[in-house]
Amino acid sequence: MGFFKKDKSAEAENSNIVNVNGTNIEVLITEERLKARIKTLAEEISNEHAGQSVHLVCVLKGGVFFLTELAKHMTIPVTIGFFAVRGYGAGSGSRNVVKITKDLDDNIEGRHVVLVDDIIGTGYTHSFLIDVLKTKNPASIELCTLLSNAERRIKDVDVDYCGFGIPNTYVVGFGLDSHEQFRDLPFIGIIKK
Repeated sequence: MGFFKKDKSAEAENSNIVNVNGTNIEVLITEERLKARIKTLAEEISNEHAGQSVHLVCVLKGGVFFLTELAKHMTIPVTIGFFAVRGYGAGSGSRNVVKITKDLDDNIEGRHVVLVDDIIGTGYTHSFLIDVLKTKNPASIELCTLLSNAERRIKDVDVDYCGFGIPNTYVVGFGLDSHEQFRDLPFIGIIKK
């Protein structure tokens, strides 16, 4: 299992907890379930766009793990682009402000675009990015997320492809981080205190 190991403590005996460099993480979605669902999502997108090509636009950094796994299973031609954003919420002086820190380099006019990210929470970031993409005149825009936390949704956003709905909890792994740690875990988990 790489650098993490199954926790052998009495508390973890009947659960799915692994220890990652001294931090206990409960596995919420296994690597096997992730990969199987992502393959299915790739098939759904490929079938929906049969005879076309799509431009996958990844939201950095978290979305890159999902994007690469998704692209491997696409059966139609794909190209890839990247956005990087920073969100400013309550406590930062600005409320629900999204700033692009790396804009899309590609011309997407007339192309079928699928915005790909690791998780959708409040919906502010994805609503903002969809509005930005619309100004670039693509043929279509769809939203694909590995995880959706609908309980946190404030801004309405249409999700076309979703891997898993999750409860309102903080998760790490498969691109999702805690202070830039745990992105490289092959599963989705919850840090246990």
